[in-house]
Amino acid sequence: MIFISGLVGFLLLVTAEARVGNSSSLEFCTETQQCLLFDLICETGDYEVRHYDSVKWVSTKETSFFMEMAAMRAFKRLYQYITGANENAKKIGMTAPVLVKMVDKKFWEMGVYTMSFLLPLDHQINPPKPTDDKVYIQQMPDMKVYVRSYGGWMTSMSDSNNAKSLSTALNSVDAEYKKGFHYAAGYNSPMTMFNRHNEVWFVAEDEPVCPSSEELEYSFLS
Repeated sequence: MIFISGLVGFLLLVTAEARVGNSSSLEFCTETQQCLLFDLICETGDYEVRHYDSVKWVSTKETSFFMEMAAMRAFKRLYQYITGANENAKKIGMTAPVLVKMVDKKFWEMGVYTMSFLLPLDHQINPPKPTDDKVYIQQMPDMKVYVRSYGGWMTSMSDSNNAKSLSTALNSVDAEYKKGFHYAAGYNSPMTMFNRHNEVWFVAEDEPVCPSSEELEYSFLS
């Protein structure tokens, strides 16, 4: 009995820390039942700083000159996984956001794009094994990220423009963040025409920089 109660307590602790939960907790997560939750550390006029707990994702890599082409192939592969292409032929609910790791590259270079679907809470502990060897389960670490949100469609151009705007804002306050890549996060179905929500994430290297409004005003005037 003690063992069982201890095991139940451990499982509850793991799922509580996973921070995958009801989408009603986020005003911009409206199309799926579950969403990746976070703690808001601070926000300025240019970005938010969020803390995300370590969670599991199902991921796949695709190589292309353009994110749009890679994303179509990667999305199809991951969608097959959640609709039954796994060892238990299990149907898995769609969640948000869909995450794409964007590695820095020149316009004319081929790039490797990693797309990930967040695994729902009931599959965080023991997700079904993919049957496609190009699909894999990964656990992303606990991290703090700088976030810039924008509307419309997520394209190579819109992502690049917003990533540049975010990096410019971070550089202006001497924020330390991981270079060489960023994440593009999308919260909407391709069928959604209006009120779309996208994000750019840079992973914080050190303690995040959260300047006050007075400090921000001074930095731009000086």
